[in-house]
Amino acid sequence: MRIFEGSGVALVTPMKADGAVDYKKLEELVEWQISEGTDAIIACGTTGEASTLANDEHIAVIEAVVKKADGRVPVIAGTGVNDTQHAIELSTGAEKVGADALLIVTPYYNKASDEGLFLHYQKIAQSVKLPIILYSVASRTNMNIAPEMVKRLAEIPNVVAIKEASGNISQIAEIARIMPEDFTIYSGNDDQVLPIMALGGRGSISTIANIAPRQTHELTQALLDGDFSLAKDLQLAQLPLIHAIFCEVNPIPVKTGVGLLGKIEPNFRLPLSAAKAETVEGLKKEMTAYGLEVAK
Repeated sequence: MRIFEGSGVALVTPMKADGAVDYKKLEELVEWQISEGTDAIIACGTTGEASTLANDEHIAVIEAVVKKADGRVPVIAGTGVNDTQHAIELSTGAEKVGADALLIVTPYYNKASDEGLFLHYQKIAQSVKLPIILYSVASRTNMNIAPEMVKRLAEIPNVVAIKEASGNISQIAEIARIMPEDFTIYSGNDDQVLPIMALGGRGSISTIANIAPRQTHELTQALLDGDFSLAKDLQLAQLPLIHAIFCEVNPIPVKTGVGLLGKIEPNFRLPLSAAKAETVEGLKKEMTAYGLEVAK
């Protein structure tokens, strides 16, 4: 099964000055994303600061997004952590509140052997009926999912896709070569949407879509339509802004960018802190150059 095609936004989690989740702003972001053409919403991913959310908050954020989306687009819940039992608790909780799919990152810090990695995903998958997207992002977890492991994991019935953020195009090409057509590859890096979709990927799970949802949808749609000339222009036009939103650790710049659009207050939970002054100025410059209206 294919969970979605096109642009999925790895949604930021708005927070109040005291650190509490701002559910009103969260619902407003969901509505704006849908109105701008976003094809799926990922709640509680890396960009959503999921690792700082308590269990009850984690599930409450997913539930709020599910209710506001109201079936208009799929809601994918980030429920991967480095403790298998904890991941099962989050995954079953997300299923109960109506998530359409799960995004499960590889274990981090303690990592795992190949067998441990397989069993980790198998145990989580067996605990739910939802489809699962693997998430490979070695820059954060120090654990890659090699192509042969992707193939083995896909033998688990509800493992149906991968968010590929390794940055290794050769690896992604090999995954595309050995996997059946009904296994979906999503770009996990905003600067690699074109090459990954040219290799057969069916969309992106995007950070930049937080501030440019319509443009990111248009990029993925051009690629789905086979219009590579337009897609090249759209991808290259985004590069300066992509560089700006990754000049500090994600999601500091992009959440600051959502704040510059006037949609949230860019508050963070430690260990994340406010963006540097030069980051803010760089964002203002590149957002304006890209055609985004920065709030006064």
